[in-house]
Amino acid sequence: MTLADVNAMDEAAFVRALGGVFEHSPWIAQRAFAARPFADVASLHMAMVDAMDRASDDEKLALLRAHPELAGKAAVRGELTADSSKEQSGAGLAHCTPEEFATITDLNLRYNAKFGFPFILAVKGYDRAGILREFARRVESDGNAEFAECLAQIARKAGVLPGSLYY
Repeated sequence: MTLADVNAMDEAAFVRALGGVFEHSPWIAQRAFAARPFADVASLHMAMVDAMDRASDDEKLALLRAHPELAGKAAVRGELTADSSKEQSGAGLAHCTPEEFATITDLNLRYNAKFGFPFILAVKGYDRAGILREFARRVESDGNAEFAECLAQIARKAGVLPGSLYY
């Protein structure tokens, strides 16, 4: 898929093609559609991030809650999206030791109890030890800071779009 293909799509095709860029939240692609034509992939990414940023707090919370826990139940059951599975596996999370898995499980429980949404980290560039350090640091943050940080992480994760559209 090329940028020219994206710019030529009708809204339904655009949402089908890009609706999964932001985890289980096709409404972001639907809202970004109006910004076409895109001069480059960075413009497309920015239109999608802008659609996320302009959303209501309730919509943003739903977006956060649409994300799976890091190495959580969905990963164990094989229920992650292909992109989430690839991302978590690439960071080595599919090969956690029992101790690391227990630590992540505890951090997931504490984080969700404290914030009401899962820990979100664009894991590219992190190894398991780095992810665990970041998780342990952020579970101590305040709610507003974490809400904003998770949205920033989602925008970072969406920086590589599916197909041949890379940025």
